[in-house]
Amino acid sequence: MASKKLLLLTGVICLLASSGFSQRVGASFDVKDSSVVPNKRMPQHSEFLNGTYNFPAKPRNQWEIGIKGGLFQVSGDIPAKVFSPGFGLHVRKAFGYIFSMRLEYLYGIGKGMDFTESYNFGKNPAWAANGSAATSYSAPMLQSAGPGSNVQMVSSLWTYFNAPQATPNELIYYNYKTKVQDLSLQGVVTLNNVRFHKAKTGFNFYGFAGIGATVYDTKVNALNEGVGQNQKYNFATISPSSQYKKRKDTYDALKALMDDTYETPAENQGERRPKLFGKTFKPSGTVGAGIAFKLSNRLNLAIEDRWTFIKDDLLDGQRWQEHPEGSAVLTRDFDSYNYATIGLNINLGAKSVEPLWWLNPLDYAYSEIRNPRLMRLPKPVLPDSDGDGVTDQFDQEQTPAGCPVDSHGVTKDTDGDGIPDCKDKQLITPTYCQPVDADGVGTCPCPDDCKGVAPPEKTCAEMMGALPSISFKAGNNKLTDDAKAVLATVASKLRNNPGCKVVVVGYCSSNKKEQQLSWDHVNAVINHMVDKEGVSADRFIFNYGQPGGDCNTVDLRAASEGEDGPNRVEPPHPNLRKN
Repeated sequence: MASKKLLLLTGVICLLASSGFSQRVGASFDVKDSSVVPNKRMPQHSEFLNGTYNFPAKPRNQWEIGIKGGLFQVSGDIPAKVFSPGFGLHVRKAFGYIFSMRLEYLYGIGKGMDFTESYNFGKNPAWAANGSAATSYSAPMLQSAGPGSNVQMVSSLWTYFNAPQATPNELIYYNYKTKVQDLSLQGVVTLNNVRFHKAKTGFNFYGFAGIGATVYDTKVNALNEGVGQNQKYNFATISPSSQYKKRKDTYDALKALMDDTYETPAENQGERRPKLFGKTFKPSGTVGAGIAFKLSNRLNLAIEDRWTFIKDDLLDGQRWQEHPEGSAVLTRDFDSYNYATIGLNINLGAKSVEPLWWLNPLDYAYSEIRNPRLMRLPKPVLPDSDGDGVTDQFDQEQTPAGCPVDSHGVTKDTDGDGIPDCKDKQLITPTYCQPVDADGVGTCPCPDDCKGVAPPEKTCAEMMGALPSISFKAGNNKLTDDAKAVLATVASKLRNNPGCKVVVVGYCSSNKKEQQLSWDHVNAVINHMVDKEGVSADRFIFNYGQPGGDCNTVDLRAASEGEDGPNRVEPPHPNLRKN
């Protein structure tokens, strides 16, 4: 009948699990939803929505309560019974996507029985000091290890315990029943909700560790209530065997002989032990791991195993080593207990998101990258409709063809007479000769010898025309593919005009960082032209840290007649240089 109930329970659990996986699992929440943000985090939420803060506020997430049951076992000096019951409750709260804390209560009943007879129970008052000869067991007389040995005889031991004279045949079989309660505070770490290649998961791995307090009470079955006034058992009827493979025969014989009362308090440390409600009280440490399967947004099924350690060797009522001869000594290890469970967890909270350990913290970031809703991205405009070398995105005017421009696409006017250089027939008009006419010619009369003179040769600026500007990303000195394509056209013009030089101008010098970055920009342009385009370095004039321009832009222009300068300049602040 019990097996049928177990099978039925297993079937129900599998049905719940299978139905749960068909539902929405591991989903995220809308970071713009103000209803799930607590009042204390609303300032951050507002800044995030306004684009002045990069991170969304942490939502008000659900609390979890859980109930569990399973197998409880004591790990001590006496073999434990496998199927001993345990029951537990917990409440859990997330402090982030990875870390959470929970408070857990445990109640367990552990049983155990040794299949080998004990020789050294004389120091254990639960067996050797029950008051009368009818209720006190006598340890057998042990043989000395030989002449001159330090082995203490058990006969003298019984004199110490004021017990009856030992007999060779009276042995006992250790057993115990312990009731354990503990309360522990545990830190829980989620191991698999950060997922890089998958949006969600239907299960959750976690590990935990914590500290707490344990209260326990241990008793042994030393007397037979069915025989008169609680008399001791006649273990001499049991055929002793220390062979592990014959343990079942011994257990069957003990089961037939003994009742199930556990009436005798087990050995303890008496008044020296700390007590709570009359029971032994000890601090404890807990470690464990588990896996939870999501059934719905409110329910999940968890399987876990935890070990609890206490500084005590009397959980099973036994702390003496067994020796075939001589007096007993204390065992070296402390006892612990294990709790393997299956449980059902429930998420609480009406205006909350599900516990954060079920959510992928990368979900929002990946969603914004694929389908931006809050990110403000500039429109990528690359065309240059007027062909002046400045893309329409940054061009401030439509420039006539062939007119040189600055980094903003504005036609250059060298003499400042209001006539662009491309239309100015008198490129340098003195201020005192201005205003000028529509051709840029000033009011000063032409010298007598200027008429009939052959027209001057074209300057490098006229022959090479307007040269484009090169734009860098903010704080960066790496040339983009677009910039490299632009420099290829400049290199072609230099090859067609071997007598001309180009001035490479970088801007900004208000601080050391700007000075060095301006140098980096100019240096990057010249190095690319020399190394990649094969233009001689002496065709360039190095000019950085100039005022009046964009810090992330380098202007190129043809050198004027007689204009000269170095093609290489040492960096102003090498420690700030970008390699």
